[in-house]
Amino acid sequence: MVYKQLVENIRSKRSFLCVGLDTDIGKIPPFLKKFDDPVFEFNRLITDSTARYSVAFKLNIAFYESHGAEGWKSLELTVDHIRRKHPGVFLIADAKRGDIGNTSKKYAETFFRKLDFDAVTVNPYMGIDSVLPFFDYSDKWVILLALTSNEGAEDFQLLRTGKSERLFETVLKTGSKWGSKENMMFVAAATRANMLLVVREHVPEHFLLVPGVGAQGGNLAEVYKYGRNADCGLIVNISRTIIYGDSTEKFNEVAGQKAGEIQQQMEALLKQESFL
Repeated sequence: MVYKQLVENIRSKRSFLCVGLDTDIGKIPPFLKKFDDPVFEFNRLITDSTARYSVAFKLNIAFYESHGAEGWKSLELTVDHIRRKHPGVFLIADAKRGDIGNTSKKYAETFFRKLDFDAVTVNPYMGIDSVLPFFDYSDKWVILLALTSNEGAEDFQLLRTGKSERLFETVLKTGSKWGSKENMMFVAAATRANMLLVVREHVPEHFLLVPGVGAQGGNLAEVYKYGRNADCGLIVNISRTIIYGDSTEKFNEVAGQKAGEIQQQMEALLKQESFL
């Protein structure tokens, strides 16, 4: 998916919502356990109920890898279902990969060729040669970790470097030279919404993948206020608030309702700035 198409999807759906499929088999409705693949069945029903309100789905790979071969089967079935039923949705592998060049090349092959994701989250700690192999695929995206939502982010990301800038700023400045707004995004947390102004100083045109709204306490209006750009430039991921809103046989309907409510909030924000 190219940049222009992503912007058009935000405008047509009046939404910049990403639904996170952090599917924990211990949290899904008990009745799903009767299916051969309860994780896939959960994902199928969630995506079918929320796709109309969402521009993206993000699959946290750890929730699938933890089940071994069965988990990878659930992952593949989910990706295939989304591609067939909801082909216009931007599909993110939240894998946080990043290793020496040859290894990263195989990671890129896994998520872009084998599984056909649009984007993959990448850890920049090992530098340029660990990231460049992901750019070998046309119309695919690297989402570079910059400013994350966890408490431990302060251990490294907020440290001052020799140039007096914080480490996450160095990641933004350096990482933005490896790609362009057409193929690179950055993770920037909603839980530090005021810092999105600093993020935008370094990457004014790039899309930001923003975790932390909802269960983690991030505020959607603040994220939009501080993080938007002329093309919206935001993909806000919300997981638990949507997918675990109900544990009955109507869980998917409730998920759709919650996604719809968030979409309405996003539409109102987009209208305020005359984006729509």
